[in-house]
Amino acid sequence: MEERLKSLMQDLGNAINESLSDSERIAEAIGEIKRAGYDVFLVLEATIGFNKRDDSEESPDDEMTGEPQEITTTGRVRFTTQDQRFLKALRIAVDEEA
Repeated sequence: MEERLKSLMQDLGNAINESLSDSERIAEAIGEIKRAGYDVFLVLEATIGFNKRDDSEESPDDEMTGEPQEITTTGRVRFTTQDQRFLKALRIAVDEEA
């Protein structure tokens, strides 16, 4: 994995930890539980995925230009390998027709 991505992932983890630590609402809720006579153990799990974009893919930040276009669908959805892994992680089964 690239060193830059590792650094960005670490920054994201630190930002999440700081947000939780600084949250007054979380501190209040934990305080209420402790006052009720319980010890609190907070374990959070997050799944964060990263995909390297191809240069040919349009960035979500790209500005849209031109005329609005009509989109028609056939009612069929094609799942990428990434989609399938994500759904599997959520324990969602998808039957794909050939």
